[in-house]
Amino acid sequence: MFTGIIEELGTIRQVEKRGNSGQILIKAKKVLEGTKIGDSIAVDGVCLTVTALSSDGFRADVMAETFRRSGLGQKKSGSAVNLERAMAANGRFGGHIVSGHIDGTGIIREYRREENAVWVFIETEKEILHLIVEKGSIAIDGISLTVAEVDERGFGVSVIPHTGEETTLLKRKPGDVVNLENDIVGKYVERLLGVYIPEGSAGREKEKPGGHGLTMEFLESCGL
Repeated sequence: MFTGIIEELGTIRQVEKRGNSGQILIKAKKVLEGTKIGDSIAVDGVCLTVTALSSDGFRADVMAETFRRSGLGQKKSGSAVNLERAMAANGRFGGHIVSGHIDGTGIIREYRREENAVWVFIETEKEILHLIVEKGSIAIDGISLTVAEVDERGFGVSVIPHTGEETTLLKRKPGDVVNLENDIVGKYVERLLGVYIPEGSAGREKEKPGGHGLTMEFLESCGL
């Protein structure tokens, strides 16, 4: 588990693709402290397992599903990435629950400065957007952020100077792809209820496998 509090900016040394999967080599320093082979490190929000260590970096395998769901496959040598080690049991919970399992990607639509902060507006698909709520949590490239605005195309976050300096988010540009992970609490609630109302569905419910659906009969059966 991660918290979305970035520890270090690493640098991509190489992305080695073999078919639809491959490996990634990353230059780093701080996240190597106490790290062993088999440990987890989030790279731009993607949970990867360390398979090799050196004095100034690490290597990780990347499966085809990870390349499909995230923007890792688009990284080039020299690209900066956000890095975070898995949370220690005695660590501070400074962000929110981040699993490192990316739901999909978004595209940076616009940057807009407001006094000491910068608003970042991101477009994404409806399957991700319907779980994003104003004042809820979202992980963008592994960064724990609070959703400040939601519209029919995407959402906006407001980034303080410290976050801008310590992460890659304000170093990107409009049109760039970012990794998104929805708040895990919302995903579990949706799954357990077994129903969601997609954007533009005019109130029509879509049943999802594995859930009961939220009905009066279901509530009565639970004694509610």
